[in-house]
Amino acid sequence: MKLLWAYTLVFILSATPFLEAYGIIPVAAIAGLSITVVMVLGLVGNILTVLLVILFINQIKTWRKKKRVERKHKESKRSVRAQNLWKKFGLPGLAIFGPLFVGSHLTALFSMSLGGTKKKTFAWMAASITTWSIAFTVLLQSGIDLMNIENRGLINYFKMNQ
Repeated sequence: MKLLWAYTLVFILSATPFLEAYGIIPVAAIAGLSITVVMVLGLVGNILTVLLVILFINQIKTWRKKKRVERKHKESKRSVRAQNLWKKFGLPGLAIFGPLFVGSHLTALFSMSLGGTKKKTFAWMAASITTWSIAFTVLLQSGIDLMNIENRGLINYFKMNQ
């Protein structure tokens, strides 16, 4: 039952804005969960919520506009950074690099707000999330292999070194 809860938690955390799949998957792998299962659950959780942002973009824009008027809010640094990426690299550049700076959910929102179509934005965002998740997981696995840790469960690792 604990294992089922751990995998459910991976899915939920990956779906949570700012806790991206590319951050959760390596942590779960260090904790000793199956990398394959974690990768699938993490990607599905993250990509599913990005899809929801894209599908409900009009409602989100209306809500943000209303909030901005209420607070008389200036543009945030994140918005300016996203606009700069958009101007330099277009949708592909924003979709690829945006998640590293502002998270995948905000990147999808900015991509749609700056003129991306739903289909293209989803395709680029899904590719970006998948690419970064695989890259970070491979880097983590390489680091663990370099450290020669045989039992990859994080808790067991620290217990062995006491």
